[in-house]
Amino acid sequence: MPTDKTQELQTREPLGTMTEATRPGVLLTPPVDIFEDSNVITVLADMPGVQPGQLKIDLYDGVLTITGHAAAREGSNEVPIVGEYPAGTFQRSFTLSEAINQEQIRATLKHGVLSLRLPKVERAKPRQITIQTG
Repeated sequence: MPTDKTQELQTREPLGTMTEATRPGVLLTPPVDIFEDSNVITVLADMPGVQPGQLKIDLYDGVLTITGHAAAREGSNEVPIVGEYPAGTFQRSFTLSEAINQEQIRATLKHGVLSLRLPKVERAKPRQITIQTG
């Protein structure tokens, strides 16, 4: 549901699933949930099969890009029965406004979910103005 707050985070959607020019294979757009409170924006991105060593997060010129590679699971005596997500590269970009404190961004990856914590700068946080009388 849209709010009347300024947009501090804008998603940059790729034009569908495609092949990345520098790495052959499927390029997937991870679905995200975005939450906001007065101090921070939290982005949760589903990246099943991505291990911490295969995840890269870049911030350049106000654009935050997440890229993770999920390899096909292989076991010595396992036969795949159902596969609900393909092996491939997940990638998604977000344009950050000046309301985000880019020096304080934190990321954690747990059970295939990337959590990005984007704290707001002090001037972007809501505050109350005290009214003086007399």
